Amino acid sequence: MTTPASRTYALGVLHGDGIGPEIVPAAVLVADAAAAAIGIPAIRWRELPLGFKAIEEFNEATPTSTLDALAETDGWLLGPHDSAGYPEPFRSQLNPSGTIRKHFDLYSNVRPAKSFHGGNAVVADTDLVIVRENTEGFYADRNTYAGTGEFMPTADVAIAMGIITRRGCERIAHAAFELASRRRKRVTIVHKANVLKLTTGLFRDVCREVAQSYPEIEVDDYHIDAMTVHLVRRANEFDVLVTENMFGDILSDLTGELAGSLGIAPSLNASHDRAMAQAAHGSAPDIAGQDRANPIAMILSTAMLFDWLGARHDDSGLAGAAALIERSVEDTVAQGICTGDMGGNAGCREFSEAVAATIKQP
Repeated sequence: MTTPASRTYALGVLHGDGIGPEIVPAAVLVADAAAAAIGIPAIRWRELPLGFKAIEEFNEATPTSTLDALAETDGWLLGPHDSAGYPEPFRSQLNPSGTIRKHFDLYSNVRPAKSFHGGNAVVADTDLVIVRENTEGFYADRNTYAGTGEFMPTADVAIAMGIITRRGCERIAHAAFELASRRRKRVTIVHKANVLKLTTGLFRDVCREVAQSYPEIEVDDYHIDAMTVHLVRRANEFDVLVTENMFGDILSDLTGELAGSLGIAPSLNASHDRAMAQAAHGSAPDIAGQDRANPIAMILSTAMLFDWLGARHDDSGLAGAAALIERSVEDTVAQGICTGDMGGNAGCREFSEAVAATIKQP
């Protein structure tokens, strides 16, 4: 029997742009149902401005007041943002998710890819996790203390820096190996050390060094280009993949589709003491407001946040709620209830309500 949570949690809610105002409330609905079923004291949700609405009200896509409020919460849900559609100067500034990740040093981006029975997975029985370093690497928006690592000395020359540090490699490697120790005890290091010898070579070598502290974990490594081929052919044979920022972003989009749809790809951004639930997909403005969005990724991201908080606070009730959410999503899909991207005809609201109803069943 799961022990009820012993405390009340304050969680931030940032709807974001595009389909965000549809999928984030869907996740809150399911989370509340799971909390009630487990017996968790009421979760205090705090809605905060971000994105287009924040620009209109505060003249900032990520207001300082929002960052200050997030610091007072136990964690938060971040909806997708449509920064490419923002007016200038906001379009050229660091986007909301990048701003939040950098502000709270959310160095670990954990992105599971798990197929569903009744879904339309390209590779059946896929169940892997990509652990992506989230603060440096080859993404120019988050690899420097100030400004970005991308600049143009002349109108005809563009330069980008890729930053890899021993500290960054060590902490993401530990995150990957600790996760693997709770799963099938295998870590695959993904790099491009045959060409990027110093940068991703350092990443590979430091991960190998960290592996010595986890003798029970099987370790191998692949070049990024070879890894894409192996995933398409046999994604169901891998367990935990650890890699740098840009490689991890690309691979997680691939594995999401291999598992059935990018709409089912959740993620958790975390540091040692902060965590943010964020679906791996974008804002999909082309279907916004049409009740066509798949809320699974956001729902499962929220379950990941519950699980992280449960581990951090030694709260078996919250961990139980996370497992209940995941199981209920799986059961709902197995019943043939799913959105169009998975071959079904349910809308976002109908699907989330079906998951909540499944949770409430005795």
